[in-house]
Amino acid sequence: MAIRVLVVDDSSFFRRRVSEIINSDSRLEVVDVATNGKEAVEKAQQIKPDVITMDIEMPVMDGITAVREIMASHPTPILMFSSLTHDGAKATLDALDAGALDFLPKKFEDIARNRDEALVLLQQRVAEIASKRALMKKRPVRAASIASTASATSSSIAKSAPIAAPVGKKFKASGKKYQLTAIGTSTGGPVALQKILTKLPANYPQPILLIQHMPATFTAAFAARLNSLCKIQVKEAEDGDVLKPGVAYLAPGGKQMMVDGRPGAAKLRIIDGGDRMNYKPCVDVTFGSAAKSYGDKVLSMVLTGMGADGREGARMLKSAGSTIWAQDEDSCVVYGMPQAVAKAGISTEDLPLDRIAERMLVEVGLA
Repeated sequence: MAIRVLVVDDSSFFRRRVSEIINSDSRLEVVDVATNGKEAVEKAQQIKPDVITMDIEMPVMDGITAVREIMASHPTPILMFSSLTHDGAKATLDALDAGALDFLPKKFEDIARNRDEALVLLQQRVAEIASKRALMKKRPVRAASIASTASATSSSIAKSAPIAAPVGKKFKASGKKYQLTAIGTSTGGPVALQKILTKLPANYPQPILLIQHMPATFTAAFAARLNSLCKIQVKEAEDGDVLKPGVAYLAPGGKQMMVDGRPGAAKLRIIDGGDRMNYKPCVDVTFGSAAKSYGDKVLSMVLTGMGADGREGARMLKSAGSTIWAQDEDSCVVYGMPQAVAKAGISTEDLPLDRIAERMLVEVGLA
């Protein structure tokens, strides 16, 4: 049976274009369209689609409000379409926080290097997130999103919220000593990173490198959002940054982030993304440089994401003696990157998202 898709956009041209692309894939079928968020909420309840594609700026009800209402009444995997602007980045992050699973640029030429690639990528994203209806049902309903309209209140709540009590298996530290933490992710990563980083204390003993596949206009807004919510400091990485404990450095979109120097005196190099590179930033690039500089002193994780970026960098880290964990399949939005690491026998543990921070704190001696 085909994956049933509801397309939501106030532009008749864009609705028609997206519908044509989706319907050209035999796995997918557009079963209805909506012209605003209010219609989207109503049709989500009536026709119960497998996936919804959603615009952000619409009359009557905007996309963020619609996502929040759909998640509260009938949780459904949602793919947002966003403009690649600073305001568009903030709105998209609000939509992800409200419950959307993924986003793509609204201009197809910004999605990939050529038109055909872009169309295939859109079809793949829709098909991938459709498999996550079970994950949506597991998500708690949020009383309010961490949206800009309530940022001050949400930030203060997030900063004071205690770490959830351990449940299930008790973790034990391996006894290894670390000097750097590195986390790579893609689809589903913004929400995953927020869940992990907001649980870390200000005295986290190592620098943290974050590599999230994300457009250049998004990373500054994402770093600022995380910084407002976390006890640790989070910043968009800059060339020459000296790595400090308790600070997380987010690789800038469109660039590559590399570690240069020895532990204790290492700096970041931010270089051109490279025309031949599929990912900018690339997890393999950062992980590989960390392996050269830090050897066996890296605690690294590969989280939710499409593709296999991070596998070869993780292989280099493992060869140097460092530790690699992978997010487990059930908690991933897309079990691509973690699966690549797990199948290659590189990761030593597969962890559910809700327990990764707890596991990190045990491993570094803070719990």
